[in-house]
Amino acid sequence: MSEKPSSWWIGISVGLLAWAALMFLPGSRAEPQGVPAERPTVADVSVRDLEGKAWSLSAVCATHQAVVLVFVSAECPMVGNYLPVVADLAKSYKPRNVAFFLVCSNPEETIDSLKEMLQEAKVALPLWLDHQQALARATGATLTPQAVILDSQRRLLYRGAIDDQYYARLKPRPVITRQHVKAALDEHLQGKPVTVRETRAYGCEIPSAQKRTQPATPSRAEVTYYRDVLPILQRHCQECHRPNNVAPFSLLTYRQAVKWGPDIREFTANHWMPPWRVREPRNVFHNERRLTEQEITTLARWVEAGMPEGDPKDAPPPRAWSDDWYLGKPDLVLELPEEMIIGPEGRDLFRCFILRHHLTEDKFIKAFEVRPSNRRVVHHTLNMIIPKGLADKLEQEERAKPKHPEGYDTGPGYTVAMGFGRGVAPRSGFGGWAPGLLPHYLPRGVAYYLPKDSDILLQVHYHRTGKVERDRLQIALYFAKPDEPIQHRLQTLVLPGRFLFIPAGAKHFEVKGQVWLEQEATILSVLAHMHLLGKDIRVTYTVPNGEPKTLLYIEPWDYNWQETYFFKEPLRLPAGTKLEVIAHYDNSADNPNNPNQPPRVVLFGEQTTDEMCFVFLGAISDQPGRIRVRTRAPETKPAP
Repeated sequence: MSEKPSSWWIGISVGLLAWAALMFLPGSRAEPQGVPAERPTVADVSVRDLEGKAWSLSAVCATHQAVVLVFVSAECPMVGNYLPVVADLAKSYKPRNVAFFLVCSNPEETIDSLKEMLQEAKVALPLWLDHQQALARATGATLTPQAVILDSQRRLLYRGAIDDQYYARLKPRPVITRQHVKAALDEHLQGKPVTVRETRAYGCEIPSAQKRTQPATPSRAEVTYYRDVLPILQRHCQECHRPNNVAPFSLLTYRQAVKWGPDIREFTANHWMPPWRVREPRNVFHNERRLTEQEITTLARWVEAGMPEGDPKDAPPPRAWSDDWYLGKPDLVLELPEEMIIGPEGRDLFRCFILRHHLTEDKFIKAFEVRPSNRRVVHHTLNMIIPKGLADKLEQEERAKPKHPEGYDTGPGYTVAMGFGRGVAPRSGFGGWAPGLLPHYLPRGVAYYLPKDSDILLQVHYHRTGKVERDRLQIALYFAKPDEPIQHRLQTLVLPGRFLFIPAGAKHFEVKGQVWLEQEATILSVLAHMHLLGKDIRVTYTVPNGEPKTLLYIEPWDYNWQETYFFKEPLRLPAGTKLEVIAHYDNSADNPNNPNQPPRVVLFGEQTTDEMCFVFLGAISDQPGRIRVRTRAPETKPAP
């Protein structure tokens, strides 16, 4: 006999919490490096900027409360991520008489490449040319991007990372917990000593002017970009690494490949890219992204040979993209009616947006793609379908509330603590989005139902970055074609891992959960979900009188790539099948993704710094109505 909830609302709450868990995802720490107690004075240096204007370090410092030098390079892949951050800091501290300057100490970089870098980042800060590296030597700068703060007498106040976003080169933490440059400036401007004088920066080494190397000139038999590397990038990388797509940079040209060459070698050698986190099972999911060992070796040989270009005539035809949307031109694109402004500090923001589609006939959704305009702050979306006008009152009430004096957390929609707001019970949902989740078409004959008398309601989880952010999100919908009869509406089965908290310091905390199918079901897809402390997660199924089999095993867990994995062959399971999840968490100081240093007890909850354990199974059934599961094992009758 099936278990029944104690009330209708408990069932709705559990359902909403399960949907809310769908897409929860989501810098160097303050690490003193032994800077002497006294503040050393930096020698005076004269430089010129990109326009040829002469600058004197002593003159600049003497007329400002503080001067911030940020060492940059157009060839360093991490610099582009920080240029907008530096520009925002410069704008914020300009009224407090703090000057920001970019510095290039790479003797091989050209003025044109540096101007192009600034243009792409839309940054208008002065950039000093330090090709003789006098300024780098005087300040002790060795990497890009690295910041140096000087006072009015050229005394060194701080040197190191801009914030604690990264714990290794190109490996970001999920939460920025300290903004080093901002903290040092605030302390200095308040007349206080700078608490953290130096932190470890991650990026690209500033090459020595005395140790220039020339790339090797390979023979025709050696590996080249056009003949050997470009085909690999086209097959495995460009679907994401192209403009306006999920990846943060493009790999469409030779110059772009050279810029990222060393990282391509490293990230493919350790199987971190292409992003495919499934350890088991192999060759059962659609769109499995794995490089062959030969392809990995080819990429490594190309980088080691100096990344030779080769003959463009050897290049394969370029891949054609019908549109900048991942799946091509959508049938319908909905957009927030205006920008959402997110404040710099405080708890994470959960905002519901009503998107009115104005369709005149019912539709079936086969696929969707969510596109934030600001991926830095969008943690996840939950995509729901509600009766038309159901949430209008909540949006009107939000508009009538007093506004923040700085205009923070304002825009369309309404804010919620959890779920979708008072009295808003969605008709159904059609998944969600988080960084790393790629769009998929549902199998033939399967879709989400979108009635014409409905609105789409998106719950968007925004996290704070320490500065004011803006976002204007879009969602693209792809509908079933007239020649495709829809036989099944996709349902979501929820398999929760049960726990209340994770103890501080626990390196291998185990969480388990089970449910049993009350009726037959066919599993089409599986998505596992944890937050920042996850180490690994295994999902198994056990048919009655059978042995457990692995449905999905991810190790190591990566919060940046929480994908929905679609089976090549749908898995039909009989009633009584046991579904189980076993996950492990690392809440120790050794976990670079741990947002709490020192570690603290982490509770089950929705915030980024809380934890969860859920598995979502996309399922259909030939039986009518909802697919039912129970949380206790069915009773077995003794054999006669």
